[in-house]
Amino acid sequence: MKQTNKTQELLSAWEDTYKKGQLTLWIFLALKDGKKYVDEIREFVQEQSEETMSCESQSLYRNLRKYQHVGVVDFETREGNKGPDRKYYYLTDVGSELLETFIKRNINLFFNDRIQKLIK
Repeated sequence: MKQTNKTQELLSAWEDTYKKGQLTLWIFLALKDGKKYVDEIREFVQEQSEETMSCESQSLYRNLRKYQHVGVVDFETREGNKGPDRKYYYLTDVGSELLETFIKRNINLFFNDRIQKLIK
């Protein structure tokens, strides 16, 4: 099916909005299995999303501060490699519970047979 310019324009706008909403999920998935510093989170998001998602370090720091403020993410400081100390971020117990509940309510839905038929 050939995409028109209008379709491409609408698709780009939809994907931009969609990706902004996905960033929290990707950050939480990055932290699910252990502590990471910002560059590791950024690399995880890019690699695991097969390069469809990217995020600037400043955007990650801003989001991580917001998540820390509400108690779903925290950090510990470790000595850096030949530089300043690094913050290693991780999910708190509340953050882990939040991620698990979000996945059950919103992601697992897409594996439902009825929804699978609609997607195909």
